[in-house]
Amino acid sequence: MKMAVALFLFLAVAVPAWAQSAAPGTAKPPAPADKRQPAARPPAPKIDARAVLQAMEEAFSAVADRVTPAVVNVSTVSKRPAPGSGDDPERFREYFGEEFFERYFKRRSPRDEPRASGSGVIVDRSGYILTNNHVIENAQDITVRLSDSRKLSATLVGRDPKTDLAVLKIDATGPLPTAELGDSERLRVGQWVIAIGNPFGLDRTVTVGIVSATARTRVGVTTYENFIQTDASINPGNSGGPLLNLDGKVIGINTAIVAAGQGIGFSIPINEARAVMGQLIAKGRVVRGWLGIAIQDVNDELAASFGVREREGVLVADVVKGGPAEVAGLRPGDVIIELNGTKIREVPDLQRRVANVTPGQSVAVAVVRDRAAQKLRVRVGEMPSDDALVTAEVPGPEGFGLQVEPLAPDSAERLSLPFTEGLLVVDVAGGGPAERAGVRRGDVIREIDRQPVRDAPALQRALAAVPAGRSVLLWVHRPGSGGHAQYLVLEREAQR
Repeated sequence: MKMAVALFLFLAVAVPAWAQSAAPGTAKPPAPADKRQPAARPPAPKIDARAVLQAMEEAFSAVADRVTPAVVNVSTVSKRPAPGSGDDPERFREYFGEEFFERYFKRRSPRDEPRASGSGVIVDRSGYILTNNHVIENAQDITVRLSDSRKLSATLVGRDPKTDLAVLKIDATGPLPTAELGDSERLRVGQWVIAIGNPFGLDRTVTVGIVSATARTRVGVTTYENFIQTDASINPGNSGGPLLNLDGKVIGINTAIVAAGQGIGFSIPINEARAVMGQLIAKGRVVRGWLGIAIQDVNDELAASFGVREREGVLVADVVKGGPAEVAGLRPGDVIIELNGTKIREVPDLQRRVANVTPGQSVAVAVVRDRAAQKLRVRVGEMPSDDALVTAEVPGPEGFGLQVEPLAPDSAERLSLPFTEGLLVVDVAGGGPAERAGVRRGDVIREIDRQPVRDAPALQRALAAVPAGRSVLLWVHRPGSGGHAQYLVLEREAQR
């Protein structure tokens, strides 16, 4: 009996409480809440979509109201070219005939010459205006029309073709509206921006978009490119107008568009424009640092030849005699991988960084030379006004689609070459390996695989030793405009 009572008590404890209390045919009570689960969150507040849109609308309108008065229309009258000069359309008359000339090349009548050619923005109460160089380039007279319809003659303070910026000055009797400059370094992709300008002569048109990208290079517009890309509508006539953030501050100067694209426009960052403007106002020109080298990007083919990775550094193709780089010991064939401890990956990167160095300062340059790392110090010089750090292209004989001959002394003199050794390219076969490598008639081959080449047989032997499907490194000089050198990779076609 005691055993039966004990067993009953054990079962009573082991059975769940709901089973002990539930009578037959009744519903089971709910299980207790799990104390480990988080407490229920309060419902999220309902977003008033209309209020959000109204707030955005108010922000756009406020910026337009505040900044539009500072945006000006810039009209120019171009200088007349001298008769017989390269810019004189009269030279086309004899080639295209009278009817064609009258239709396409005849000059406008004097009263038609002034026309709206762009935009600008007043950035200082004393009358300084930022615009693009291409808006006022070759202008004989510049007229600025303000938002209150005043027309004022503008003076060109200075211009900088390398960044496509210019500064104008107007003298007004009354106060001038101005736009505040912002900080383009703080821009983020996706940020709202507003463009104001005079597209197609439609005064003070406002468009809205976002920052599509920053630090865009290789657009092909200026020497020094670091553009803000935006989808805010920019059209001919917007050039020189401001790109603004939602605070109404200028963060860019609208400069270019992709003609074949939709919603692809480019603006010069205002931090860069501010620095250029300061120098133009103070000196009338822009002073930049200069190393005295011709440079090119390191593509995959060149990387293998110089012992670096693709896009790791910039290849020195040539060194200006007596320039800062030569004095410091830089040589053609060096790959610059660092400048003052900052890694260099492409030509625009090195160009901008060197240009921003004050002439006279020394910089630390790390290079790869003959596959070994070296460090040099270069005292940066001042960039000559007509300096152009340019790149070139290259050649090769039988089986490579080119013909060469020894560089004669009279040819070197005629081409204004500072040397008399090398092979002159006299012909390049269309579609051949040499043409694909970029070789042109008139190029001078100076080295093959880093070794000097002085006669055609030596070049022939070196190229004959290149297996099918393999490549060889050439160093060539291209005469003209001071001349420039470049490394090129010439590949022998694979046998079929």
